[in-house]
Amino acid sequence: MNDSGTLHPFVTPTVKVSRLYEQYDAVIYAKLDLLQLAGSTKERTAHGLIEELLRSDRLQPGGMIIESTSGNLGIALARQCVVRGIRFTAVVDENANPLALELMRTYSATVDLVETPDDGNKLAARRRRVHELLSANPGSVTTNQYGAPANPRAHFESTMPEIMAGSGGDLDYLFIATSTTGTLLGCQQYIREHGLNTKVVAVDSVGSVLFGGQSGIRRLPGLGAGVLPELAAGAEPDLVFQMEEIEMVRGCRLLASREGILAGASTGAIVAAMGKLLPSLEPGARIAFMVHDTGVPYLETVYNDDWARATLKAEPNAGPLVQATLDQRTSAEKVTGP
Repeated sequence: MNDSGTLHPFVTPTVKVSRLYEQYDAVIYAKLDLLQLAGSTKERTAHGLIEELLRSDRLQPGGMIIESTSGNLGIALARQCVVRGIRFTAVVDENANPLALELMRTYSATVDLVETPDDGNKLAARRRRVHELLSANPGSVTTNQYGAPANPRAHFESTMPEIMAGSGGDLDYLFIATSTTGTLLGCQQYIREHGLNTKVVAVDSVGSVLFGGQSGIRRLPGLGAGVLPELAAGAEPDLVFQMEEIEMVRGCRLLASREGILAGASTGAIVAAMGKLLPSLEPGARIAFMVHDTGVPYLETVYNDDWARATLKAEPNAGPLVQATLDQRTSAEKVTGP
């Protein structure tokens, strides 16, 4: 807490996980930002964005912030605003998680729900609505998470240094899920400025336009983008994985069943992407990945068998990701015994 009584984002642990992919000779660390007070790494983003607005005098005490959000940033902004006495309106779309919306309202936010337009581009519709509300509310501002330098700066100054300290450094790969690309860009800038050899792996969603992807239907919030954010122009990952939503579901379940970490869809995508890369890596590879948010708001989607079967038309507890790991474990048990 600083002198004004404002809560800063917590320093969260970076821990070694040994069971997730134990069949591979790799050292894997998880950055547990699900332990942030708002439940996600967006706590860092929200803090940085608001502080920059206050320093620049574009936002006055008692003022109003209006921002487009798919969920986690809205929760974090709502929490950060309420402790500062700032009004907040979250512009969301129909993909927004109902529990996330209730959390925003609990933190005194106004939730403005935008219907999906005919072209299906939810993000573009949300951003249009933000501009409408800014015009209708003189003196209000938007944090502009999609283009504000304060977004990546938050991760340059806190996320990446914490990962380095918690893992001991010397990482070969860092996996980060992407939407605004702010987290990825901040970590990338840190790696380059400090001359590190760490390769940045961007994990995106099928249906996202990031990194040359083709726009398509995306049902799970928090991963990918329907419109290229301004920050993406500077994001230059070494590797990109575009993941199907059923792979995200299976990745989440694998992480929960192997490590007892209940994470959201974007982290599930990372777990699935690691499963694709690990077989090709040299023994002893050192890897870190972001656990971007808690899985509690996803209990009725990602962790719900009926939802997965009805919505994604696939079996959530099967497929190569889960089965390969089960096969490896069964083989090991046959060789080593109990």
